[in-house]
Amino acid sequence: MAIIAGIDEAGLGPLLGPLVVSMSVFEIPDDLTNRSFWSLLAGAVIKKVSKKSPAISITDSKLMRIRSDGIVHLERGVLAMIFQDGTMPKSLNQLLNYIAPEAVVQKSHYPWYADADLPLPRQAHPQDLALRAKSVSNAMKRQGITLKTIRAEPLLAGHFNKFIKSTNNKAVVLFSLTGRLIDYVFRTYGADNRTIIIVDSQGGRVHYLKPLQQIFEGSYIKVVQESPRRSVYLVRDGQREAEIRFCTNAERQSLPVALASMTSKYIRELFMELLNDWWSKRLANLKPTAGYYVDGQRFIKEIRLIAKQENIDKNLLIRCR
Repeated sequence: MAIIAGIDEAGLGPLLGPLVVSMSVFEIPDDLTNRSFWSLLAGAVIKKVSKKSPAISITDSKLMRIRSDGIVHLERGVLAMIFQDGTMPKSLNQLLNYIAPEAVVQKSHYPWYADADLPLPRQAHPQDLALRAKSVSNAMKRQGITLKTIRAEPLLAGHFNKFIKSTNNKAVVLFSLTGRLIDYVFRTYGADNRTIIIVDSQGGRVHYLKPLQQIFEGSYIKVVQESPRRSVYLVRDGQREAEIRFCTNAERQSLPVALASMTSKYIRELFMELLNDWWSKRLANLKPTAGYYVDGQRFIKEIRLIAKQENIDKNLLIRCR
């Protein structure tokens, strides 16, 4: 058996809300490692967003029309896959405790997150979700595929700002979160299985040897390939070994990466719902924001007086980069 892990982020660019980096890890028969997950799970999973198909959509989260369609497709995909081990979170806090426990500690420092929770699912119908999850389960069993874990590393705005101040580099912050997940896969699965870790390219970076050396200090690392579209490295440490691939548009080539992309986006959307709810209770007719720069500036301008009255530390709200 082999391990295929996918890693991707959501929220690197916005002015408000968290940066989230997530991963999904699958175990798959060795002879299927070069096959598309979408073809292996055809009928239960599709690569596009469809309102009519009974399959769940697992694709690049950027292709999902959140503003018009809501988060229903994100939610179906993420919760249906989490359900593969029998877990169905009933609230945001349960979800975070399951896949991102550090975020539970982080959120206690923010007035709009600290005591707040959201029941799940938000938009997907529970019975429909269960049926779709069962279809995926049957398809995975037929192919001998197992979802081993989904994990996420959310970094809320205040924590993001502290990280930026210590590194002065947003790319370093992103790779630090990504590196934690790469290291987790390597340490957990690298000794017993052929392990492939696929990561969506970090901006325009081509060379990843130095940051990998910081993660795997003292380990053997071989540069297999470095190009603008694909950089590949072999890491070996004692009995552990993994192939790490950084690919452009990886979420459109690899279902594990696409699922990581969706998980990151789903968690970010839930945090943004909490933030919008808190401020809308204090300012009538406040239009919700997705947190991106232009609309984020509009939102900040509109809440300025309330923020002053509430004595809000802007470093907890507004990202410095």
